[in-house]
Amino acid sequence: MDQKLQQKARQYRRDVLDMLYACQSGHPGGSLSCIEILQALYENVMRYDAANPKWPERDRLVLSKGHGCPALYAILADKGFFPKEELKNLRQYGSMLQGHPDMKKCPGVDASTGSLGQGTSWAVGYALIGKRPGHNFNVYCVTGDGESQEGMVWESAMAAAHYHLDNLTVLLDDNGLQIDGTNDQVMSLGDICAKYAAFGWETITVDGHNVDEITEAVKRPRVGKPRFICCRTVKGKGVSFMENQVGWHGKPMNQEQYEAAIRELEV
Repeated sequence: MDQKLQQKARQYRRDVLDMLYACQSGHPGGSLSCIEILQALYENVMRYDAANPKWPERDRLVLSKGHGCPALYAILADKGFFPKEELKNLRQYGSMLQGHPDMKKCPGVDASTGSLGQGTSWAVGYALIGKRPGHNFNVYCVTGDGESQEGMVWESAMAAAHYHLDNLTVLLDDNGLQIDGTNDQVMSLGDICAKYAAFGWETITVDGHNVDEITEAVKRPRVGKPRFICCRTVKGKGVSFMENQVGWHGKPMNQEQYEAAIRELEV
């Protein structure tokens, strides 16, 4: 993976920690695990115009795991959708940067998410519009493994295959943990790729912290089906005491923890 992309990913992680420490709330674990997924999309894949966020033919991004929005906000600010100074206002009353993405408040946010399991249905709706005459855009949906236990996910998976939505890509942030424990403890997903394949999707598995691998998987020639990319990730990636620790799903940092985390990401 390109050194500049790695440096940028570390910066995004520092931005996430700055935001979460300032507001003393939010979700560090799942925000840190999806950085490279979003980075690949915004660096190498998606068509968008930060100066015209509502451009009708832009590609759409649905962050179904809405609690990971600090990662999205860091990237949107870096790409010029709004001033980076706005990041300090995360979760403040009246801020454009709500604790879950709000498309009516934040430029660059295409879907208001946070109720887990609903983002894939939203993405299917966008993809259906993208198939209508006069439109030609792609839709990317970033989901969580915990939310993949929701029934709506599988209803939308069935619909996407039925309507041959080959303009839709779902990328799973597969970090193995959710708020109450491991996925296997709470509700095992089993072979998630086999499940999507059974619903009629093309499936690919990648290293979810390798921008090049993710980009290559997204850009593969289409085969007439919606595409599911299982991105193997580490919850809390980049901060040693947060990695693979379920307790950091949604816990604020004290000053000592924040300073230690920032030091690790400056290396």
